Formats: sequence, structure tokens, C-alpha cells
Amino acid sequence: MSSPQDQPADPAAQVAVTVDSCAKEDARTVFAALHTTFASDREPDDTPADAESGRPIVWAATFDVSRTLGLPGPTRLDEPVTVTAQGGYRAVDRLREGLAEAFSVRVVGTASGDQEEEVQLRLESRA
Repeated sequence: MSSPQDQPADPAAQVAVTVDSCAKEDARTVFAALHTTFASDREPDDTPADAESGRPIVWAATFDVSRTLGLPGPTRLDEPVTVTAQGGYRAVDRLREGLAEAFSVRVVGTASGDQEEEVQLRLESRA
């Protein structure tokens, strides 16, 4: 008999998250808040690092928003960060709600499809 942990994750609860064009420390802060809230395909200690030779870098992870693990407190960013989230409509909403526990969140762009959407979120430290 298999346990729930052995079961594949519900694809409708998966959200692909990318962060780019920011300092690695701010990317780490965003991913740390998400790891506090949701399970991920990456280990919490797998944190963003510098790109080799100063090249642009994109940090990415997939989060399972089917259940909330915990809630992060308000978290400080050095600069505003733009996050791109792609997944089902309800899953992206849950991810946004989780981020709103730690940051001020504003939707700055969307692209919608039949079953999923891509949303750009601007995260800032709460005032």
C-alpha cells in the first residue's frame, strides 16, 4: 500500500515560479518565503547563487500549492522583485496569497489560456 507522499502531485496544484533581474539575496528571500508556505521540487537549502562571469540568470522552482505548510511573516527585500508564476488559475491565486503573507504584492501583467495563466507579480517590502 502506498502512502500519500508516494502519490504523484496534482498537476493542477503546480505553479512554476521564475525570478530574474534582481539581486541573489532578494531571490533567496522570495524563495525562502515560498518554501515556508508550499512544498517544492527544490530543497529549501538549494538557494539562488551568482551566475558565472556576470551573465544574466533566472532562478526557477515549481511549488505544490495543494496545501499550506506554514505562513511566513512580513519579509524585507532590498529592491522590488518581479516574479513570474505559471499554472492553473486557482493554483496561481493560492501562490499569490501565500506571497502576500510576506510581501506587498501587485499584479503587473497576465497572459491567460484555457486551463492556465501566467502572471507577473511585483513584490515589495511591506510598509
